[in-house]
Amino acid sequence: MMDVGRHPKIELFTFSEVEEVSGFVGNFRVKIRKKARYVRADECNACGECAKVCPVVVPDEYQQGFSSRKAIYMPFAQAVPSAYILDMSHCLGTNPIACGKCSKACAKKCIDYDMQDEIVEREVGAIIVATGLEVYDPRPLDEFGYTRFENVITSMEFERLICAGGPTAGHFIRPTDRRLPKTVGFIQCVGSRATKRGNRYCSNICCMNTVKDTLLLKDHYPDVQCKVFYMDMRAFGKGFEEMYRRSKEEGVQYIRGIPGDIYEDPVTKNLLLLVENTMTGKVEEHELEMVVLAVGLQARPEQKELQKLLTLSNTADGFLLESHPKLKPVDAPTQGVFFAGCVEAPKDIKDSVTQAGAAAARAGILLNAGQVTIEAITSMLDPSRCSFCGLCSRVCPYHAIIPPDRKKGQYPVFIEAACAGCGACAAECPEDAISMRHFRDEQILAQIEAILAEKPEQKILAFACNWCSYAGGDNAGTARLQYPPSVRLIRTMCSGRVDEKFVWYGFKLGAPIVLVSGCHFADCHYINAVQWTQRRVERLWDKLEKKGIRPERLQLEWISAAEGQKFARVMRELEELRQKVTAEEIRQTMEILKDYEPLKRETAVAAAST
Repeated sequence: MMDVGRHPKIELFTFSEVEEVSGFVGNFRVKIRKKARYVRADECNACGECAKVCPVVVPDEYQQGFSSRKAIYMPFAQAVPSAYILDMSHCLGTNPIACGKCSKACAKKCIDYDMQDEIVEREVGAIIVATGLEVYDPRPLDEFGYTRFENVITSMEFERLICAGGPTAGHFIRPTDRRLPKTVGFIQCVGSRATKRGNRYCSNICCMNTVKDTLLLKDHYPDVQCKVFYMDMRAFGKGFEEMYRRSKEEGVQYIRGIPGDIYEDPVTKNLLLLVENTMTGKVEEHELEMVVLAVGLQARPEQKELQKLLTLSNTADGFLLESHPKLKPVDAPTQGVFFAGCVEAPKDIKDSVTQAGAAAARAGILLNAGQVTIEAITSMLDPSRCSFCGLCSRVCPYHAIIPPDRKKGQYPVFIEAACAGCGACAAECPEDAISMRHFRDEQILAQIEAILAEKPEQKILAFACNWCSYAGGDNAGTARLQYPPSVRLIRTMCSGRVDEKFVWYGFKLGAPIVLVSGCHFADCHYINAVQWTQRRVERLWDKLEKKGIRPERLQLEWISAAEGQKFARVMRELEELRQKVTAEEIRQTMEILKDYEPLKRETAVAAAST
């Protein structure tokens, strides 16, 4: 970080927040709030005289509360810039000044109680998001005694206690009597891989972090006995298995089983653990002087605000969703935004550095190109049909459409560089004024006609999202899973592209069953476009019922790319449903819809064909 602070081409904003991001790839405008430090960082020489006279003492957050700091303090030893900061939430008061000792002690007079937050703006071409992570708070899992027993600490607190720059200068002690513990236990998966409390996912780093901690203890204190209680040890990285083996060779005992409860001896403050050793099938009791909880990792709570700023989406576990897990693992769905580190998923230092390099390279390629290359699948407007309703702007998940202004006669403006091609705007436009390049209405309607040209009663018309359900069909095929041949897929880039007219036209031409299939809500490739799919289908169900058409004939399913099994099962269920649709029911539906005309955009058709 010090190298970054000294780099002539890097402008570093510390103690700052991004308040607003506007624009699009290559032309982002970022508004940053530089919070008031109340100490002029360019003049402070970090002599520390101000902190010596400050009468306020509060727990030091950086040292996990094991030591204290003053109201004016240095956040940590290598902080950049190397300058003090005044914590105004704990200062005795500046209006009126109730103390002022720090200002009097500062020889350079660089303390400014009247300093205000500053708003700065910068224009950038690309954005890399690397906000880090949060560790799991183990207090809800009170059976491990974190809130009741002082000698139960977290892995993060262990890191501070064993660190040379920590509160004890690297001398590992237990909190109750400040002496070296002779036996230390580590409990794995605290807050991870839990179905009811905590997080369902594996936090990735905890196993090897514990292995490292046991080796640290053994290196410094060979006589300390270490016991690790685990469900599974996951040593999958380069050199990790050797490290795990070395830990066992050093005498660390690995016990397969998670303790159900912890008790404390009120006299010795030792901890008693009851655990079922799943390797032996016996219940064991272990007395330890100290216990370390290997807490898991989770997304930062501020991430939700970040999602709104940058128009991002997140996965079910709360981390940000990449554009494609295999082909674009560091790209965000929003063009020009890239991910690095644990903002995307829990990962260790090596993977974080690797991803950061990849993100920097991706951003560098974008900036060095001098121009932005976009996919040809973008939307275009036929102004002659636009009614200025502005619905297209509201449904666009990328804010790529500037709303129209009826008073000024200004039509919606489509920012092609920001358009990702989901097609939700074209599907929602009530006037059919929007068409999608390469997925035009005429093209999709022609596919429907071709599919239902012969024996339509034997076909299942299915609209499948390119990224999820269509890939799920591929998955089923490569896995040689059997599903009925009556299914006919029409690929769309997103289920949000499926216009109502496609469904009506399919029923008009005799389709017994129509399926709309897309991504799960948490996996939508186009942020929230799938939500508009659900609303549209729900509207269609109501309309079908009003017309006397059985709504069950229109199905909606969420299938991911990895769910080949589900794809095959859904298709088998649809086939069973298709066989229950009678010829008379199909004939009645075709009669109801005989006057339906899917196209009414003559102007747009002409424009699209040119």
